[in-house]
Amino acid sequence: MTTAPPAGPGDIAKTAPGPGAPRPARPPSRRKLTGRALSRALPVSPAVVLLLLFLAGPIGYCAYIAFTDLQLTGQAESSFVGFDNFRKAFGDEAFLNAVWLTLVFTVVSSLIGQNTIGLALASLMQRASKPIRTITGAIVITAWVLPEVVAAFLLYAFFRREGTLNAVLDFLHLPSQNWMYTLPILAVSFANVWRGTAFSMLVYSAALNEIPKEITEAAEVDGAGGWRRMWHITLPMIRRSIGTNLMLNTLQTLSVFGLIWVMTRGGPGNRSQTLPLFMYEQAFQKSMIGYGTAVALLLLVVGSLFSLVYMRLLRTEV
Repeated sequence: MTTAPPAGPGDIAKTAPGPGAPRPARPPSRRKLTGRALSRALPVSPAVVLLLLFLAGPIGYCAYIAFTDLQLTGQAESSFVGFDNFRKAFGDEAFLNAVWLTLVFTVVSSLIGQNTIGLALASLMQRASKPIRTITGAIVITAWVLPEVVAAFLLYAFFRREGTLNAVLDFLHLPSQNWMYTLPILAVSFANVWRGTAFSMLVYSAALNEIPKEITEAAEVDGAGGWRRMWHITLPMIRRSIGTNLMLNTLQTLSVFGLIWVMTRGGPGNRSQTLPLFMYEQAFQKSMIGYGTAVALLLLVVGSLFSLVYMRLLRTEV
């Protein structure tokens, strides 16, 4: 068995730090780490408290009501019913019809209408003269800033049988329409496009202004036409703005209530009754608060799923 020789004075001198050498840094103590975390969290604590009180609190209370048979009238106290409200919803033909109409309304007015027309207007306004840009922007933004009820009355007066659209069609000797009765979901979809396109136009105008002009000029020199520049240069460079705009428009369109209520009240019959109107009918007209809240919770879940999908797509582009 061998033992290590004792360290000599020279070895100690080699291992000991010199007088001017920096000492190794000590790891911060747990108390310092806790104090640092608290100091960073302190500025955002009021916002967190407000979110818990006015967002998470109501959502949690609604989630509880969705599992009860709470009613507005004719009931002394509510009871817990579990998933009965959700089973009732998925077995209700009126609910399934509202889901289908909500999907049609969202795809036609948001994903296709507002998104496409907003991008087209933003592209055209980049090439237009200043007076044309000013007039077009003022007209489109005026439709956006109008109160929802006022915009709904204007579109109702436009699409109704004795309205402005039929007056123009009669003047042009074209067949009249009655979309408020035959295709009410398309009438309210076009109304939502008219009212909400300005937001998409502003988003895409800001995104297009960020594209370096040198890139588009180089593509023009290489002989790329307008459609090829749009497909291979413009759209890839503004894809994050497209994703953000689609997410915000989709969430806003899913919750549209006043526009449809003023124009059609979900009718005729239930041919324009989207999920927000169906929820209102069940909760406040038929007094079934528990069932209506369950439908609202399902709508919240659908909006959350859309948000997660869009956020995932945006994250993959980083």
